Amino acid sequence: MQTMHLNEIAHSIKFELGHRVYFTRGVFGPDNRVLLDQLTLSGVLKPVRCLVFLDQGLLERNPFLIGQIRDYFGKYSSELQLASNPVWVPGGEDAKSGLNALGKVIEAIAQNHLCRHSFVITVGGGAVLDAVGLAASLVHRGLRQIRMPTTVLSQSDAGIGIKNGVNWGGQKNFLGSFQVPRAVINDFDLLESLGFDQRRDGTAEAVKVSLIRDREFFEWIEGNTRSILARGTDAMETLIRRCASLHLRQIAHGGDPFELGTSRPLDFGHWLAHKLEFLSEYRLSHGHAVAVGIAVDSLYSSRLGLLSVDQLERILFCLGELGFSLRVGNRLRLVGEGLIESLLEGISEFQEHLGGKLSLTLLKEIGNPIEVDEIDRYQMRQSIRKVIAGSFDF
Repeated sequence: MQTMHLNEIAHSIKFELGHRVYFTRGVFGPDNRVLLDQLTLSGVLKPVRCLVFLDQGLLERNPFLIGQIRDYFGKYSSELQLASNPVWVPGGEDAKSGLNALGKVIEAIAQNHLCRHSFVITVGGGAVLDAVGLAASLVHRGLRQIRMPTTVLSQSDAGIGIKNGVNWGGQKNFLGSFQVPRAVINDFDLLESLGFDQRRDGTAEAVKVSLIRDREFFEWIEGNTRSILARGTDAMETLIRRCASLHLRQIAHGGDPFELGTSRPLDFGHWLAHKLEFLSEYRLSHGHAVAVGIAVDSLYSSRLGLLSVDQLERILFCLGELGFSLRVGNRLRLVGEGLIESLLEGISEFQEHLGGKLSLTLLKEIGNPIEVDEIDRYQMRQSIRKVIAGSFDF
């Protein structure tokens, strides 16, 4: 029997969103027009009112930053207006843990009477970008945003994406939204104050995207681990540019920018990483957790006969050369089989996040992924156990 829709009215809504990523140095320098040009594109009222949110950790390392921002807006006062002094937001996972930072940002936006012609400018690491971005996407159903990532991780991955979110109820990014920013501006000078661990952590996402999208990029990382981590070289800048390009290409041309489907190749290694972060009470950084997740999913791929032992060894060696210790079992708040089972729960949580159907990215070879919808739990348990204990007997 054919169903008749007697009262249906249907129209297609089509729109095109531009996603721009810029690379620069000294973004708040008096003669640098990258930010100015993005704020004053057609379709905005002048002077453009802006509210700047700063990562507290970045501000502590760069105490003159607020003055530089004031001077920048002062020079272009006929076109730009600071709604108030820049507002600091706690950095790291404190920004995403619950609703405190989210509420602070919303309150600041409300007190300064921002409207849809105003801009929220966020300068900070991935967690701060996530929390402020979510707040801005909620106010007036979405304020215009400029993102300025300030860590290797956020300049190459998190800040490039169009996702915002905070953790809630023990689940990573349980509350969130999608919004394409007006622009992402990567200022390499803002990386200069980072410590070794923060520089290293961002390389995990580069390894990830190279493994699923670009074998030649992985081989370049293999051959340049020392120069990537060293200060004063161009290697880190090269890594960020290439990693950002691959992430942006996937978002723009992967066919599912708002993740309505079940395939999430950019989350290779992440189902375990999110659970590791939670079980370490976020003492284990996101980048470090992703490195462990990459190792586990690569070992699991090999145990299934998909990935050769030779390529597996190359992946694990590369992670080690980048400074990642995969043996993290003693940093988690559970031990033994209870820990393994709790980590395995990450698969179910990941599956729920995908809409109920599991789609896990594995490797057939470096640069050649495969999607699977079933898990051999025995082999996965063994893979987790071996990686977090640091015992690899191939």
